[in-house]
Amino acid sequence: MNLRGVFTALATPMDGEALDLGAFEKLVAWQLECGIHGVVVAGTTGEAPTLSADERRELLAAARRVAGGKAPVVMGVGSNSTRTTLEQSEAAAKGGADALLVVTPYYNKPTAEGVVRHFRAVLDAARLPVLAYNVPGRTNVDLLPSSLAKLVDHARFAGIKEATGNLDRALEVAATLRAGQVMLSGDDNTFLPFLACGGHGVISVASNVVPREMVALQAAWDAGRNADALALMRKLHPLCRALFLETNPGPVKAALAALGRAKPGIRLPLAWPGEATVAKVREELGKL
Repeated sequence: MNLRGVFTALATPMDGEALDLGAFEKLVAWQLECGIHGVVVAGTTGEAPTLSADERRELLAAARRVAGGKAPVVMGVGSNSTRTTLEQSEAAAKGGADALLVVTPYYNKPTAEGVVRHFRAVLDAARLPVLAYNVPGRTNVDLLPSSLAKLVDHARFAGIKEATGNLDRALEVAATLRAGQVMLSGDDNTFLPFLACGGHGVISVASNVVPREMVALQAAWDAGRNADALALMRKLHPLCRALFLETNPGPVKAALAALGRAKPGIRLPLAWPGEATVAKVREELGKL
């Protein structure tokens, strides 16, 4: 299975605080029409911490109905409980996911040894390829390269979503991975720099609203058209910045609403972004 390229960290459309599965299916269909390489369900952008087990199953089933084997469906299953992560991993496998995205266990503040044991437990039990997800800015837990080196020889370890935004780290991670494993940027603004540091793609927030452009950037890089890739990155950069003026996924949901692809719904404790943020998002969308 190919986990390279642009994977959209799907937002979860909501009507108020209720799931809007119809809008979700249309969003997935549009992503595929635009050539996206894969989708991620129930990640950070999908508001995973506030989704129930039933809602997670519904979203995965909807993504599978639309994707239909056309592109990989990666399911976010991580939590700060190893037991819960194992249960969600098994549910994702039964639901037809193609791979798992497992975030470092947040809030508990485990030691490096605890983090390694957590991932080993998941890898040993999983029936699917596993992508680690390192986002210390949210979790306060860093999957260090020295810890990563203890995981990469496992048969089900497929790679890492590295969201530190640190290019020195990107070089170290790329050197740690084994052949066939992927390093995906977890930050749209470092998409192109990560490719230059040995990366293989991105799990993207921006591709919710500009999927064709993100795919075109990947294609330009893969074809050796580095100047074209840089021009696209510069063109997209203001939007990428606007999408993080407030906590993700608020701004990208505002962008989807502006495009008529979702209603203006988000689930507490997140709040709909303020007027200035919405205006800036609309401004940058208009420029594109």
